[in-house]
Amino acid sequence: MRHNRPPRGWRPSTLGSVLVALALVALALVAERFVPALTGAVRVADGDSLEVGGERVRLDGIDAPELHQSCGEGAKAWPCGERARAALEALVARGTVSCRPVDEDRYSRAVSVCTVDGADIGARLVEQGWAVALGLAYRAEERDARAAKRGIWSGPFERPADWRAAHPRPVE
Repeated sequence: MRHNRPPRGWRPSTLGSVLVALALVALALVAERFVPALTGAVRVADGDSLEVGGERVRLDGIDAPELHQSCGEGAKAWPCGERARAALEALVARGTVSCRPVDEDRYSRAVSVCTVDGADIGARLVEQGWAVALGLAYRAEERDARAAKRGIWSGPFERPADWRAAHPRPVE
């Protein structure tokens, strides 16, 4: 009696899909090398937004308190949005800032991974406790900042996205 065994190896359709995915990843890596980094004069807007060489930039993978946001409660409230901006200003003052755009947000800002003298600015802000991680990129830094009670983790605070939802921007 013959047993019907499934064929060994991948099905042609699966192999084709994997090859297309690999080709797209390779193309993205090559294309990244041709997209020029944003460099130039830097002006900080808030804890996760800046202007680099005249281009408006939002840091990828993080969310910092809004400029007018306070943390803490009652008499112990403090201006965490202003402190987050000051932390970003201190970081960019350390050297040359370079930003690699990865997307564009609804405000037409270049969502970017930025470095100062090679150090990832988003990672430093999360590590110092001045921003929360979005997605998986900076989870370890957030965990360390939370455990050490650095920055916004030193007491109660409203997540920036929740604060924005409760305080919408005026219509221009």
